[in-house]
Amino acid sequence: MEMVELGRTGLKVSELCLGTMTWGSQNDEAEAHAQIDRSLEAGCNFMDTAEMYPTTPMRAETTGRTEELIGTWNARTGRRKDWVIATKITGRGNMNVRGGAGFDGTSIPQCIDASLKRLQTDYIDLYQLHWPDRGSYMFRQNWSYDPSGQSKAATLDHIHEVLRALDAAVKAGKVRHVGLSNESAWGTAQWLAVAEAEGLPRMEAIQNEYSLMCRLFDTDLAELSVNEDVTLLAFSPLACGFLTGKYQNGAVPEGSRAAINSGVGGRVNPRTFQAVDAYLDIANRHGLDPVHLALAFCRSRPFQTIPIFGATTMEQLDRALGAAGVRLSEEVLGEITAAHRAHPMPY
Repeated sequence: MEMVELGRTGLKVSELCLGTMTWGSQNDEAEAHAQIDRSLEAGCNFMDTAEMYPTTPMRAETTGRTEELIGTWNARTGRRKDWVIATKITGRGNMNVRGGAGFDGTSIPQCIDASLKRLQTDYIDLYQLHWPDRGSYMFRQNWSYDPSGQSKAATLDHIHEVLRALDAAVKAGKVRHVGLSNESAWGTAQWLAVAEAEGLPRMEAIQNEYSLMCRLFDTDLAELSVNEDVTLLAFSPLACGFLTGKYQNGAVPEGSRAAINSGVGGRVNPRTFQAVDAYLDIANRHGLDPVHLALAFCRSRPFQTIPIFGATTMEQLDRALGAAGVRLSEEVLGEITAAHRAHPMPY
């Protein structure tokens, strides 16, 4: 598996990142540990989690369980250093975490300590802000996004406060690097500018949704990513399973995300299935596994991109890991461009 640099950190991470948000709900401890072992055998050394996981479904009683399962693997194997572990602090509005209060300079050190305890480690490689407290256009909110109520002064005050708290955590050795998630180009630029001006930790990565079906990153954020060396950690690169084809023709497999959340986060509409058909056709005509097509597309971008894949079965895990090293021809990439023009923003 190819190793790539994460931002400007000097850290070498695998070209595919192991997602974990089903661990503790759809996957039990033994299954989670088996996924970690199998991924490590395949050369994957990068995993992503969050204090609010699992999310399928999201329940107060399981919040934090995913980190705990990673922690029991760390404790059982003693192989913590074999992994680059990324986790995230929850933004404002999730009532299962701190009553929806979000994060600030006071809560960050407490949350870092809580994650360290659950993960059974003394450091976090990449600590991310799950979504900005001022709001985000991600999760289909782009259709009605209105930033006009934001206060630039309040945002900058918040950035200063949070970066100072993160700086203290870095200096204490509890966090190695920091990153963003569900951020905009303007927001990311502000974090970088304050960090550079004051010698505080710079945001090395941004975890946003990105796939053949969701390409909001392709313009302003792409430019920022290239010029500032901010790596995109692409979540939902398989469009929550749609790009595997398993939901075509009205199918809803038992135990799938669509069976748990019928709307799949606002992704279900006729345009979705039409777009999936186009990408499945490309994969079929070129003898490609559609999973490999989708993950390799993310790796083909002109900005540094590492797709985060998740699995609920070992078969799904092995299929995704098989995308390592797959590169798409110019012919395939040209057909993807044509399909994107024909089916822009399907959801």
